[in-house]
Amino acid sequence: MPRLTRIANAYLSIDVSPLGAEMQSITTSDGADWLWNGDAAFWTGRSPVLFPIVGKAPDDTLLIDGQSYPMAQHGFARRQEFSLETASATACRFVLEASAQTRAVYPFDFRLSVEHSLDGPALTVSAAVENLGAEPMPFGVGFHPAFRWPLPGADGRPHSIVLGNGAEPERQPLEMGLLSREREPSPFAKGRLVLAQSLFDNDALIFPQGAGECLTYAAEGGPSLAFRFEALPNLALWTKPGAPFLCIEPWHGTAAEHDGSRELKDRPHTNVLAAGESQRFAFTVTFPA
Repeated sequence: MPRLTRIANAYLSIDVSPLGAEMQSITTSDGADWLWNGDAAFWTGRSPVLFPIVGKAPDDTLLIDGQSYPMAQHGFARRQEFSLETASATACRFVLEASAQTRAVYPFDFRLSVEHSLDGPALTVSAAVENLGAEPMPFGVGFHPAFRWPLPGADGRPHSIVLGNGAEPERQPLEMGLLSREREPSPFAKGRLVLAQSLFDNDALIFPQGAGECLTYAAEGGPSLAFRFEALPNLALWTKPGAPFLCIEPWHGTAAEHDGSRELKDRPHTNVLAAGESQRFAFTVTFPA
């Protein structure tokens, strides 16, 4: 297991691994654990960072300017060793830069900086993407944190997701891991979705637009987590059948569309950074104080 970096304050303690710059635990001052523990019986992930794609590519192959490159689901960053650039009591930043290994599958000079920082009972996780090359750089980026379901101390209570904008965004289903061109009616009613395992019988719930910039994940009469998103317009919710976690996934970029273009730049919601440009993406989650 790689050496973990711990940041902490009076409210929260966070452990982050250099492998994928991935959080391994979130603990509040009362000793409660809020992040999924990575039990291999269900899913070994805990909070992976997704880059340079979100979701799946057809046959795990991307086209970039007509050239084919192998690319596994959610990209390679989550399986790469990051370097710890800075660390303080309440913040740490890990960095991944392009290498011969990454250029073989993604021919761009990039710098991906992932920072975890604490401010009272709030945790912010950000990803800054920089194009260090001379050509426009297409990419997708996203976050995949898995939180306990049920939340600590809320066994047996109904849980829900409530969108801050009160919307009822359409769902875009998956076909063999790729986005269907069809849309399905929203499972939200006036911005509220009561969670049930059966919602995920056909894979993740994906809302390509309209979910807004904030939501609450809460147990009825129990604890709640408040989320805010920055430059992350797409939302997915996911769990494995029977697993005791819920992934709340804000993205900028999605899986390729079924029977759609294989070109990375044509994937829905793909970013394209000009040479020398950078962009920041982040989510903040506030825990019970």
